[in-house]
Amino acid sequence: MFTKIVISIMSFVIMFATTFGLKFVAPMDEAEEIKNVIIMIGDGMGFNHLYATQDKYGVELQMITRTEYHGESKTRSGSSLVTDSAAGATALATGHRTINGYVGVYPTDPLSVIANPSSITEVAMKYGKSTGIVTSDSIMGATPAGFSVHVRDRDLADKIFAQQVVSDIDLIWGAVAGEVTEAEVVENGKVFVDNLSEVQALEPGQKSIGQFHSDTMWRGLDNGDQPTLSELAVEALDLLNADEDGFFLMLEGAHIDKRSHDQDGNGAMEAVLEFDKAIGKVLDFAEEDGNTLVIITADHETGFVTKQNDGSYKWLIGGHSGANVPCFVYGSDTFIEEGEAIDNIDIPTMAVAYMTNNDQYFPCPIVYLEQE
Repeated sequence: MFTKIVISIMSFVIMFATTFGLKFVAPMDEAEEIKNVIIMIGDGMGFNHLYATQDKYGVELQMITRTEYHGESKTRSGSSLVTDSAAGATALATGHRTINGYVGVYPTDPLSVIANPSSITEVAMKYGKSTGIVTSDSIMGATPAGFSVHVRDRDLADKIFAQQVVSDIDLIWGAVAGEVTEAEVVENGKVFVDNLSEVQALEPGQKSIGQFHSDTMWRGLDNGDQPTLSELAVEALDLLNADEDGFFLMLEGAHIDKRSHDQDGNGAMEAVLEFDKAIGKVLDFAEEDGNTLVIITADHETGFVTKQNDGSYKWLIGGHSGANVPCFVYGSDTFIEEGEAIDNIDIPTMAVAYMTNNDQYFPCPIVYLEQE
């Protein structure tokens, strides 16, 4: 009887979501078996952010030169041709489009009365995998929240942290934020870390919440025992890879977006460099491991960065645009074709198919994961 009720609820949710024009993607006929999945999100990162950085610094970015396939992601939300980070992260985490400002909830059920969409993080936990979220933003920021909680408003930081601190996610690391207290972290059975030495002292299986200096992380600064984003990438991989069942990791470079909102092109390019350094560390791991899928993308483009007639790049606006963003892939020959443009909601759908060897139907309500 209960199973029938569950199925009815699923049908109700899917019916309403479909009415609002959402796309449901069935699992692929064939999927490569992948043990580990890593999604790396350059918040606000468009193609011209990359080209401008390469021109300014005279470098070739590792995210371009070391990945195997270079496509694009289309980023609209359920309410606008121009998404915000909350709806963008929800699409990349759950395979569902939602309303700008909503985090991990259906557009027709923002108060979670009926059900919430499952995230790739929750699917990974169902399959016994370790999970991690690393960001240069606050852990309550829209992107990390999209992969860890379900709330009706991205600005409800206290509610976001309340869900994160009781979650089964193995590590959630980000910039210092007032809502995060060591006492609450410890009370909920997790380890509180606020410097690199404490991170390096963590043992596999210990769940942790980290709070670090934001400028050090996104700029890659040498600041004593405060870690950079690329250093945290190495430590997260070391901890999560101890799990024989594999892991899922989301790593965000948040300040490409933040600096672009200020039309600070130099700052945005500096953030691209540290994010790319973190990507290099991840690709080092993936190359050695041989069974890891790495997806590098963005939630949206910020700044409408445009190449000028003199060859320079200009940040034309201080907001988001609807431009397609990069989707670069390492570790799969079938995820995306060279130059192909796919929907943002297809990224987690395909990643789950690879991660579960096509065993898990996705996207789906959380209740479906619990009752299968």
